Amino acid sequence: MDAMISPSTPGKFKPEKPHHHLHHHHHRPLFRLQHSPLFKCGLIVVCASVVVVLLLCLAPSHPSSSSSSSSSPFAASRIERRSLSASSSSSWGGAEWEKRVRYSARIRRVGGFSVLVTGAGGFVGTHVSAALKRRGDGVLGLDCFNDYYEPSLKRARQALLDRIGVFVVEGDINDGPLLRKLFDVVPFTHVMHLAAQAGVRYAMKNPASYVHSNIAGLVTLLEACKSADPQPAVVWASSSSVYGLNTKVPFSEFHRTDRPASLYAATKKAGEEIAHTYNHIYGLSITGLRFFTVYGPWGRPDMAYFFFTNDLLNGKPITIFEGPKGESVARDFTYIDDIVQGCIGALDTAKKSTGTGGKKRGPAQLRVYNLGNTSPVPVTELVTILERLLKVKANKKVVKMPANGDVQFTHANISLAQRELGYHPTTDLKTGLKRFVRWYIEYYNPPGVASLTKKSARSNSS
Repeated sequence: MDAMISPSTPGKFKPEKPHHHLHHHHHRPLFRLQHSPLFKCGLIVVCASVVVVLLLCLAPSHPSSSSSSSSSPFAASRIERRSLSASSSSSWGGAEWEKRVRYSARIRRVGGFSVLVTGAGGFVGTHVSAALKRRGDGVLGLDCFNDYYEPSLKRARQALLDRIGVFVVEGDINDGPLLRKLFDVVPFTHVMHLAAQAGVRYAMKNPASYVHSNIAGLVTLLEACKSADPQPAVVWASSSSVYGLNTKVPFSEFHRTDRPASLYAATKKAGEEIAHTYNHIYGLSITGLRFFTVYGPWGRPDMAYFFFTNDLLNGKPITIFEGPKGESVARDFTYIDDIVQGCIGALDTAKKSTGTGGKKRGPAQLRVYNLGNTSPVPVTELVTILERLLKVKANKKVVKMPANGDVQFTHANISLAQRELGYHPTTDLKTGLKRFVRWYIEYYNPPGVASLTKKSARSNSS
């Protein structure tokens, strides 16, 4: 059981080759494009989009009231989308609080890091925090524990981290005084910024939450980082969604990203431009990671593989999207252990920031990488694998993909991350889903399917 509830491999590895600074123009796609008319036009589009969104956010909004639901997904066939609210129990400060912060962030290996992980109660944040802690780095988490999906799952992840000595501070990344206090108490060497408002479709219901977390939150965090002494190196989660309407495959860091298909994608693209600004003005070392459809144990209930599993076990129909001409919808599904490997590779190869006192003292590293599996799989095949693992036949309902911001196909070119981060994903979808299903059944304990766990355990050991 301990093996199941613990995040997977900690991702100890060394990069194959030394990385290069992004300010050498011939080494990085961002600087190849930044002086082109196309790039400037795209930047104007992104900035205009952000301004429009900010204006929308100033208008009065009337979010629906939050509803209390069972922590088990068997209370309903789908995870209910609720208006977002952070936990009201957050508090910080005082001698005992500072003691916990320092103890959690204490480095326990030679040459180790002291890392602030935002979004530590989230899916990727929990796994990355655990991996860093287990290799001897100091880790302090930060999370607001909002109710975008079931908070009990986030609290269970928090408890998991607490058992291995990671303290997760409860607070919002937009809380400037809290961030300044954390940097006063701990001289962080690195920040792993994973806090964000995720999800493509939810942006149509609550656009303000994306601006609050993905734009305003990023700026608030980078403000704290540029003023810190010493300045930390920053690694943060962008998204494969930035490729938007790009039709060239596989998606490369050199491809255009000025045509987002969703508000979520627009905020992540805006984040990349904001990162460029703080690197250019303040000397912050910043690395952006474009994740491709991350899945695995302790995952997000709003992801298809997760709620498909829930629906299959509840005997509910599965809705599968297809293209306008009947084309398959496919995703570059990437297992969580592989993503963790990439995150740690980015931390291990990050150069120091060059600013002091909020002023740039020299050129600083700026990078962006795709982290995917480079093996797109049709969603229909995902359902087939789940049917076999769960011993349940799906009631499939195939419909045309709605105009909700989703794209039909994703495929990562990971050659840059392979060369410079030592990133080598190894988990195919069937293996990763087998691990997820085993965790899901042990965590939720749905009635009548306990035997699947034993079968899965036997097959994993064979």
